[in-house]
Amino acid sequence: MQGSFENLVGSRRVLVTDDSAAQRQMLAMQLGRWGYDVAQAASGAQALALAQQGDFDFVLSDWVMPGMSGPDFCRAFRALPRDGYSYFVLISAKSGTAAVADGLASGADDFLTKPIDPAELQARLHAGERILQMQSELRQRNNDLQHLYNALQRDLAEARRLQLSLIPETVVPFDGAEGMFLMQPSGHLGGDLVGWFPLGSGRIALFSIDVSGHGVASALMAARLAALLSGRSRDQNVAFLDGIPLPPEAVVERLNRLLCADQQGDLYLTMIYADINLVDGTVQLVQAGHPHPLHLSTRHPPVWVGDGGFPVGMFPDATYHSISLHLSPGDRLVIPSDGFTECPGHAGDLGEDGLSRIMARNGALRGPALHAALRDGLAAHAGATDFPDDISAVVFDYFGATPNG
Repeated sequence: MQGSFENLVGSRRVLVTDDSAAQRQMLAMQLGRWGYDVAQAASGAQALALAQQGDFDFVLSDWVMPGMSGPDFCRAFRALPRDGYSYFVLISAKSGTAAVADGLASGADDFLTKPIDPAELQARLHAGERILQMQSELRQRNNDLQHLYNALQRDLAEARRLQLSLIPETVVPFDGAEGMFLMQPSGHLGGDLVGWFPLGSGRIALFSIDVSGHGVASALMAARLAALLSGRSRDQNVAFLDGIPLPPEAVVERLNRLLCADQQGDLYLTMIYADINLVDGTVQLVQAGHPHPLHLSTRHPPVWVGDGGFPVGMFPDATYHSISLHLSPGDRLVIPSDGFTECPGHAGDLGEDGLSRIMARNGALRGPALHAALRDGLAAHAGATDFPDDISAVVFDYFGATPNG
């Protein structure tokens, strides 16, 4: 242990501050014999100027000096911007407890009384060395943690990019219809998922999913669901059996059994799954604990569709029922997540009424313009653009079958 201390001494810089040239020289000679690199200052102001130009591991300062006293110099020294720590020792003829308390209150680490005993000085330096070593180790650990944090941030940013790549383009044209898909995680990663896939024979499936919780676990579950509801392979898509599309209630029940069978944690999800016939506008829809979809039409007032239903992945024996509705040309189906309806504001949560007002104000908008208007409307309600929960929505505009459709 002694060897390691002596090895470190040669790399340590000491600032000796005293208005007495003889006292400074005596201390500098002693410290030099022990292997320290010593700088001298005749006043607190001169010492402060030296400290602004370079770092010192130890500072030995006389208490009584003209102009700036030792405690005043200590306070000014501690106020300097520094990456590391310096062990500060005040030297004085005073030895009372009040003097020691005043010195420590100024930011000093230790206290020596005159005349200075070399053995006591070395003991103080040994004690300071232990503090500096611990501080150095702590800085190294903090640097290591910062490197890990930076790497994690990069990984999370990449994961967010990959997660957002799972959702469709903002606007997807269909035969006689158009879908607008919005998703914004509240943090780096979220548990919301929106999408669609073709069912064949002029039919498409729309889905909106909200996995419980936030962060990596929810995002991984959302990624798995994206694979289970992918339009790239019917063999892996839970909505198909032997290549034939299942009814919406069978799709959700199948997904529920699958998630309950291999669920390792306490994650569950809410969802809307809709089977839409693009030819005649008929919709078969299952609501599984998700907020109610909104049916907008010029033929009747806004209608909130559905009766709730059980979340998916919570109850193995849960059953689900489909709801039928009909879209006429010009109708709009809005499927929000609870990030919209439960978004807090000064007057309370947005709620269904608030979302209805946002949709009414922007009824003539479509595509990217509607996408921006929905986020802006929610931000106006919340008073911020950083929302406490993931937000997602699907807006489906039905225009009617084309003449050759």
